[in-house]
Amino acid sequence: MRFARRSRQEVDVNLTPLIDVVFLLLIFFMISTTFTRETHLSIDLPKAEFDNAPSLESAIEISISKRGDYAVNGVALLNNKASTLMAAFNEKGKGEKSAPVIITADSAAPHQSVVTALDIAGRLGFTKVRITTELTYPANESAR
Repeated sequence: MRFARRSRQEVDVNLTPLIDVVFLLLIFFMISTTFTRETHLSIDLPKAEFDNAPSLESAIEISISKRGDYAVNGVALLNNKASTLMAAFNEKGKGEKSAPVIITADSAAPHQSVVTALDIAGRLGFTKVRITTELTYPANESAR
C-alpha cells in the first residue's frame, strides 16, 4: 500500500500581530509618561579679579565659634545677642558703610549665628560682605 506523501508546507511566522502589539505598547507608554519641564535660572556670574583687591585694614572681621560666640576683629563679645553684635558693627565700622565685612565661621557653628551676622550687616547698610572658606584639595591633587 502506497500512501501519498503530503507535500511539506513551509513554516511561516506571521509577524504582523507582533508588530501590532509592539506599537500598542509604544503608544501606551508614550501616553502614560509624564513630561516635566525643567526650569533653571540663567545666571551670568561676574568674573573674579584679584589684581585690585580691597585693603583689609578697614575691614570688620566677624569670627563665629562652634558654640555661636562672636568676636569682632579678634575681640570677643560679652554675649551672643544681636544688639551687642550691632553695637560692635557700629563701633568698628565708624559710620563707613563701604568697609568690607569678613565673616569667618567654624564649620560646626550654628547656621543661625551666621545668618544673624549677615542680617545685621545688611540692616546697617554694609554692602561688601564676604564669607571665608577653607580651600581643600581632592586626595589625588596637591596644592599648587
